[in-house]
Amino acid sequence: MPKQCIIALDLEGVLSPEIWISVAEQTKINELRLTTRDISDYDELMQHRLKILDEHSIKLSFIQSIIEKLPLLDGAREFLDTLRFTHQVIILSDTFAEFAKPIMKNLGYPTLFCHNLEIKDDKITGYKLRQKNQKQHAVEALQSLNFTVFAAGDSYNDITMLQAANKASLFRATDSLKAQFPQFKAVEEYGELLEIISTFPLCLLEP
Repeated sequence: MPKQCIIALDLEGVLSPEIWISVAEQTKINELRLTTRDISDYDELMQHRLKILDEHSIKLSFIQSIIEKLPLLDGAREFLDTLRFTHQVIILSDTFAEFAKPIMKNLGYPTLFCHNLEIKDDKITGYKLRQKNQKQHAVEALQSLNFTVFAAGDSYNDITMLQAANKASLFRATDSLKAQFPQFKAVEEYGELLEIISTFPLCLLEP
């Protein structure tokens, strides 16, 4: 019996805008523009963000109000709907459940694996990883269940997921990331990504 194929996608930068960049634009705090494209150590990045939020008294509800107004990336919903018509899709993200709900609503509520924030009186006091390297572990767990996995992401925190997958692509990644990891086909448009998935033999559907 052939293995079934699951598509694992990053969220921010692949389907939605980067949340922290959007917060930076609204608050005019340029230090919040840093993402996993810039800093590969996730804890270092999050501690940096938490420090800035505390210094500027930025509350969870304020960030949520920004996320509520965020549009999806142009064509993201159509891409995901097309993909889900023929394949199972899981969003593997290092965002937080407290941030993601409006984005998931706009995407038609796909399955999401992510993390949680620690909150006290509307203040973000910390964060709790659901699991360290959760994207990689999720891919490996799916493979242990006899699934083939195709993965796509755009940042440093996606690399272990891409390396674990049976086939993977970088989507709208930086030139430096593409140069560091040339083994992953780099694409810029959803149509290109659909083409790669549709021609990957292990993800072809049975007639």
